[in-house]
Amino acid sequence: MKHTAALLGCAILATTLAACGSSSSPEASGTTVIRVQGMPPATDKPGLAQFEKLIADFQRQNPGIRVEGSTTTFDPLTFSAKLAGGRVEEVIKVPLTEPQGLIARKQVQPLTAELGKWAHYKEFNPQVLQPLSDPSGQVYGVPQAPFAQGLVYNRALFTKAGLDPDKPPATWDEVRAAAKQIATKTGKAGFVHESKNNQGGWQLAMLTYAHGGEIEKAGGGGYVAAFNADPAKKALNLLKEMRWTDDSMGDNQLNDQNDVIKRFAAGEIGMYMGTPGTYRLAKMTYGMEDIDAFGIGALPQAGGNATLTGGDVYLVPKSVSAEKAAAAVKWLLFAYAQPAYDTTAAADRAKQLAADPKSAVGVPTLPMFTAAQQAKIDEAIKPYVNVKLEHFKPWLDGTPALALRPEPPVRAQQVYAVLDTVVQAVLTNEEADVDALLAKAETDVNAKLAAAQQ
Repeated sequence: MKHTAALLGCAILATTLAACGSSSSPEASGTTVIRVQGMPPATDKPGLAQFEKLIADFQRQNPGIRVEGSTTTFDPLTFSAKLAGGRVEEVIKVPLTEPQGLIARKQVQPLTAELGKWAHYKEFNPQVLQPLSDPSGQVYGVPQAPFAQGLVYNRALFTKAGLDPDKPPATWDEVRAAAKQIATKTGKAGFVHESKNNQGGWQLAMLTYAHGGEIEKAGGGGYVAAFNADPAKKALNLLKEMRWTDDSMGDNQLNDQNDVIKRFAAGEIGMYMGTPGTYRLAKMTYGMEDIDAFGIGALPQAGGNATLTGGDVYLVPKSVSAEKAAAAVKWLLFAYAQPAYDTTAAADRAKQLAADPKSAVGVPTLPMFTAAQQAKIDEAIKPYVNVKLEHFKPWLDGTPALALRPEPPVRAQQVYAVLDTVVQAVLTNEEADVDALLAKAETDVNAKLAAAQQ
């Protein structure tokens, strides 16, 4: 991000020209520079404009700190090498699969002391901090928009298929029946399961949780694979029956989240597992014309009474200096914690976003703080909400009754990559042997887990 005022100052004031050369750094003149991930891409114009304003507001309140935004996103194939080589920003953004491993390997630093200086630190929802904490209670980061998985569905296709759009399926038997009805009555894919870029394994995890299973469990002094059991087998056999017996999953089986949301936005998919936040992608990235057709319910169940929770997390690498780490915590509290707590800040941000007709204001998330504080936030932003909250009501009503299960604690992305191959085999080969596939995956995953925990 360019800082025009600073550049103009160097161009105009002869006495400061030397300070703009390579012989002097911003830190030398008393300014702490931090590079922060989390800057939205250019395609998200409302979000980018808000981020840039956020930086400007922060720098006015913290004149000794300069923030440089980065659009770098997490890539499981390159992240570890970049982190080990010190080629990352002072604030990094990772999915909730990563913090526990990073904490265990001492690649990120505890922030509890700096976070504790904030007056409302103790009011955080313990559920959202637990995945960012070590066994001693040290907290290593700040979450953004924590979520719980649900069942996204197209209300228009539900109506066309003769289903009630206000009553999405609550069990996986109901999902199967609804998917078949949608496929038969509309010719569209009734349900689609992601299957590539580690997302097939990720979605199999949430489906396994809903069936009462685990992906990893503690054992032998570490963690071992736990998915080669009845819950995951039932989940995969359900997918197999929907794909080959019911023919309700369409023809294209190699999809990641972006593929699915793009097809959903085009009206080609009836249901998929996702979060309320995918509304933004459907609207802003993929231009869903009938955005009011977006609906979401709690994750359907098959004996597990659980759903997968997640979100983006901001951490500070271990290599970052104490001075920059303190500045990073100030930024994280200002950018992500304060707006989720302070009603005035939340209302101001909502008002700014609502000025753009392409924005999505009021999309529900898990509360960052106490339920009472969340109610105050909801009331504060109410005048600016531009989504139909009643279409999120099934998710809001049903999710509190479910246990929130975190992602696997060790090498989750590597585990998901192995499980991708299992999901792909089930969806592309009618003769796929679920038991044999899971047995091989168990061997492969246990080898990876053992290597990671040496």
